[in-house]
Amino acid sequence: MAKLDRILRLAHLLAETVEGLTLDEIALEISVDRRTAERMRDVIRIHFDLEEVQDDRSKRFRIREGLRRIYTRPSAAEIAALQAEVEARRRDGSPNAEPLASLLTKVRSALDERERRRIDPDLDALARLQRTFVPAGPLVAAAPEALTTVQQAIMAGCCVEFEYVSNENDTPQWRRVVPCGLVHGPVTYLVGRMPGRDLPPVLYRLDRMSVVRMSNSAGLVPEDWDLDHWLAQSFGIWREEDHDIVLRVRPEAVERALSWRFHPVQQVEQRNDELVVSFRSGGLRELADHLFTWGGSVVIDGPQELRDMMHERLMLAAGACEQAATGSDVLACNQ
Repeated sequence: MAKLDRILRLAHLLAETVEGLTLDEIALEISVDRRTAERMRDVIRIHFDLEEVQDDRSKRFRIREGLRRIYTRPSAAEIAALQAEVEARRRDGSPNAEPLASLLTKVRSALDERERRRIDPDLDALARLQRTFVPAGPLVAAAPEALTTVQQAIMAGCCVEFEYVSNENDTPQWRRVVPCGLVHGPVTYLVGRMPGRDLPPVLYRLDRMSVVRMSNSAGLVPEDWDLDHWLAQSFGIWREEDHDIVLRVRPEAVERALSWRFHPVQQVEQRNDELVVSFRSGGLRELADHLFTWGGSVVIDGPQELRDMMHERLMLAAGACEQAATGSDVLACNQ
C-alpha cells in the first residue's frame, strides 16, 4: 500500500501548503525521485484542481481551496441535470419550479470565476442537448406561495387552513388539515388529515387551494406515519378500497414486463412461458387505463371489479370511435 499512501500524503501536502511545493520539495517530502514526483503530480492533477504558481525559475504546485472544496464542488453534469429539471418543472407549471430555480442560482453563484470558466463549455453543451421529458397531462399552475406555506407548516408542526374547490364549478369550502405530506407530479397534492378525527388522509390539489395560511392549531404527524406505504395502497392518485390484483403477461410481452414496475410491492412469478404479476392496490380506473398501453398482452386474472372497469373503459373508447366514424372524421377510428 506504499504507493497509495504516498499519493494520499501528497494530496494533503498540496492542499495544506500556502506557497505551494516545487517538484524537488515534493520528492523530498515523500521520499521519491524527481521523475516519480512528476508522475504523482500528474495523477493528482487528474482528480484535483491543481494550481501552478511561478516562483522565479521554479514552478510551485498547490490544490486550490483545500480538499473539502474538491468534494463539494458541483460538476457540469450535475448542474446541467438540475437545470433540465428546473425547465421541465416550469413547463408543467409545478410549484417546485421556483425552489429548484433558486437552488440552481445558488449553486452557480457559489462557483468562482475560474470554476465557471472551467465548466462553462461542458455545461453549455449539456444544457443545449439535455431535457427532462414532460408527458401529456393536466396543464395546471399552483401558486409557489401555497407550497411554501404548506412546507412551513410541516416544519412547524401546525395545521394548514385554506379555501378549497373540489370541482371547478363548486363554491370554495374552508378546510383545516394536518399536513401529512406533499406529492409532486403533473399535479401537486397535499396529503391532509382532519385534526381530532379518526378519518383517513385526503388528497387536496394545490392548484385548487386559495387563501392558504398556517393555522394556530397544532398539527403534528404521528411518528409511525409512512407516506410511501400510504401511496402504495393505490395504483395512481385516486383513493378507493384496495383489491388483490393479478395480471398475467402473455409470452410476447414477458421480456418487457420483467423490466417494468407495475407497483412498488409487486410479486412476480414465472409460470411456464407467461409471467404473473400480483399486488394489492386501489385505483382501478387508472390501472385499467394503463393496461391499454399493453395492447392486449396483459390478461386480467382478477379481481372481477378490475375486469368490469376495463370493460367500461373499452365501451367508452369504442363509443368515441363510433362517433368519429359517423361524423366528418371517418378515418379517425381506422387511423
